[in-house]
Order: sequence, then C-alpha cells, then structure tokens
Amino acid sequence: MTKRRVVITGLGVVSPFGVGVDKFWNSLVEGKSGISTSESIDIEKHVVKISGEIKNFNPEDYIDAKEAKKMDRFIQFALIAADEAVKDAKLEEVHDVDPYKIGVMVSSAAGGFKTFEENHIRILEKGPNKCSPFTIPMMIVNMASGRISMKYGFKGVNKVVVSACATGTHTVGDAFRSIQYGDADIMVAGGCEATICDVGIGAFSSARTLSKRNDEPKKASRPWDVDRDGFIMSEGAGVLILEEYEHAKKRGAKIYAEIAGYGQTGDAYDVVAPDPEGQGAIHSMKFALEDAQLKPSDIQYINAHGTSTGLGDVAESKAIASVFGDRKQNPSLMVSSTKSMHGHLLGATGAVECIACIKAINEGIVPPTINLDNQDEAVADLDYVPHKARKAKVHAALSNSFGFGGQNASLVIKEV
Repeated sequence: MTKRRVVITGLGVVSPFGVGVDKFWNSLVEGKSGISTSESIDIEKHVVKISGEIKNFNPEDYIDAKEAKKMDRFIQFALIAADEAVKDAKLEEVHDVDPYKIGVMVSSAAGGFKTFEENHIRILEKGPNKCSPFTIPMMIVNMASGRISMKYGFKGVNKVVVSACATGTHTVGDAFRSIQYGDADIMVAGGCEATICDVGIGAFSSARTLSKRNDEPKKASRPWDVDRDGFIMSEGAGVLILEEYEHAKKRGAKIYAEIAGYGQTGDAYDVVAPDPEGQGAIHSMKFALEDAQLKPSDIQYINAHGTSTGLGDVAESKAIASVFGDRKQNPSLMVSSTKSMHGHLLGATGAVECIACIKAINEGIVPPTINLDNQDEAVADLDYVPHKARKAKVHAALSNSFGFGGQNASLVIKEV
C-alpha cells in the first residue's frame, strides 16, 4: 500500500504571548519571554510563583458566554486555536467532503485540573452531591476533540493521545498516520493545556521539576545553561489542519509544509528521569528520519524538547549529537529550544513547537534559545542559536517531545 502524502494547510495558536499565530511567531523571532509572575493562584502559598500564564484572557471574547461556562480553560484554548486554524485553512468553505473523512485529534496531557480542583473543594465543604453537573464533561481529556467536532460537524476519527509532555507530538503524528492510511482526508490535530492552578503548580513543584527563579521570571527558562533549575509551567493550545496532499491541491488550499516522518519509542527506564544515554530519543529521531526517507544531513533545524532541566537537557543533547553529529561534525545544524521563551505547555507544547518549525521553514528564520548565557559543559557541543533569531534557509526540520514515563516522539517537517 502506498502511503499518502500529508501537508499542513492551517495553523492556530493560543500561547503565553496571547491569541494568534502571529503573536506567537513574532515573539519567538524577537526573542521575547512570555514568562511572568502568576496571577491566577495565591503565590504566597507557593514556592514557585512564576509561569507562562495567558494574561487578560476572556473566553467570552471568542466563545458564547453560556457555553464557555461549561468548559474548562483547556477546552476553551483548544476551541479558539482550532477556530483560527479552520479559518486559516478555509475549511468552512469546503462543502463537498464527506464529514466522516474529517477527523479531530486535539489532546491534553492533564485535562481539567482546575475543574477537578474546584469540585474537590466543593465536595469537602458541601458534600459529594454538590459537584457541578458539568464536572465530568469539563474535566475529561477527550472533550476538546469532542467540542471541536461538534462545532464544525466533523464526524471522522475522533480521539486523543495522552503521553505527558509528548502528547502534542504524538497527536500530530497519529493524525498524520490517519491520513496516510486513508482513515481521513483532513485532520484537525494538536494539543491544549491549562494546569496553572494549585494542584498543577504544587505537584510539579513538589517533584522538584520547576524553576524557582521567581525574581527573574523572564530569565527562568534557560535550556542548556549551567544555571538552569527546572522548567516553567505554561498554558495554551496549538492546532494544525493536516490534509492529504492531492486533496489540498485540488481545492486550492494554501500549503505551509509537509509532514514527512514520525518516530516514537519508549525509554523503559524511569517514571520521570530520561535514559541518561538518550537511547529512546536516539531511536525516536532515527525512526522519524527513516520514515521520511531523509538522512541526518538533510535536516537544518531541530526544535528540541529542551525543557531547562538538569538531566533532560544533557540526555537530549547527547542523543542529538549521536544521530546528527556535534558542531564540529555537522556545523550547519541548528538546534534551539523555544521553551526558553514560551515555557512548557505540557500536552500542547509539541503542537506549538511543530508550528514553530513550520514557520521557520516558511520564513527562513530559526528562533533562538534565549537565556543561554553560560553553556553547561555537560551538554553536547551543538549550535543552540543563543539569544537571537537567525536567518537561515530551512528545507527540513525535526521536532522532539519526551514525556514522563519515558515516552518519546519526533516529527520531521519539510518544505513542499
């Protein structure tokens, strides 16, 4: 069976920089940080007081007020990003496609943390029968996909993937496979997350994974820097419209790029720590390259997982060097972590970073790794594009995501 080609025809983003792809991309190119002091939690109670929080967000600016109240924040983000992507792809103008051939996979790693938290408090204070009747449909992780499909009447493949920080990349990859093998002609795919609440911040803080650089929030996320002390919790959504190539051409759709390869592995090592030798990451990247029928030398840019954690940064950098060569062996390879600017959106991060790769290909600009002031000697010697964006022709890019539990995913995206 011949695998069908899959291209991207629409993009949508909600990020710490605000609503919209342009705000997201322009901020990355300018090297801006979206990290600030948290406002939605009582920071006096928390050790970690900073996050990539979306400020001044009013869901009723985008969603019917009555419906918005029945949605957790992660669902609201998903619907808003999906709306931008659907409009960008002009899907609302498509009337001759079988609705059972348009699917939705927009996943979340955590789902409605805030809804769960609020209703647990209500149970403790008023009893178990005082939960909101909307608790379950607000909380469960599949409801973003469900809501999007209901809004647009998309009746095809409808499910989610939950793999911690690899969720967004796994979701885009699985949607890619759905089109490749003929289960769908169009997929609305991506990730969404909203975990900036007492449970989210408190739990990750207790696990000692978050940065405590509270006095310098914009300098807190510093991948590969010797002074890094953890990642920054962020929120938002990234949604892409994936489409079979001939289908997109036939309807005259704008084509951003092509998804060429997808790799996925498991570390089978530890519940939190990565394999220190990066074997899972190595094989994930190799499988993605093999699937794309590309050589390591064909990749100009890697958007790394690059969370700003001690063990993770070292393991991934060694894995990249193992597959692609270090700076001496492969001086043309550029590697950056946009998490240095937008923080870690957990289940959404793979989707927004996939969009960053697409924009890098389209615009000929590689986003930087900000705050990389003193590169850790323990990380591999790679070109991490420190501080400032760089003009460069990118024909093909690779995006990595690695999750707690040792779940790894890599996507290869190339120009058409």
